[in-house]
Amino acid sequence: MSDTRKHEAAARIGSGSTSQGETPRGEPAAPGTPTGPLASGQRWTAARKREVVLRLLRGESLETLSRELGVEPYRLAAWREKALLGIDTALKSRSGDFLQGTLDTAMQRIGELTMANELLWERVRKPGPLPKRRS
Repeated sequence: MSDTRKHEAAARIGSGSTSQGETPRGEPAAPGTPTGPLASGQRWTAARKREVVLRLLRGESLETLSRELGVEPYRLAAWREKALLGIDTALKSRSGDFLQGTLDTAMQRIGELTMANELLWERVRKPGPLPKRRS
């Protein structure tokens, strides 16, 4: 990197402004995830929101990001809270799938009932009298 580019990057980092594709610390943004305010007609995709939340988690000021991106501070805070809840949920999840466990239990019970049914049919098909029923 040339000296002039280094000075420009240092000035951007020091001033807090960013260019498309760079975070304030000069780190490259996620590929294909532009940073900065949206143009008219654009929407906030999950990838763009994720990049903003990561910038918040890295320690950037909520107010600064709000001004830079043109998004209300309460909305940025809500995105951060949703992301943290998602992290908590992901870390709390168990390794096994609940539905798969229920399905396995049901299949086991079906197998037991099928075996019992087959044994009863074999008993009914045998020639001879059936055992007397108790009253």
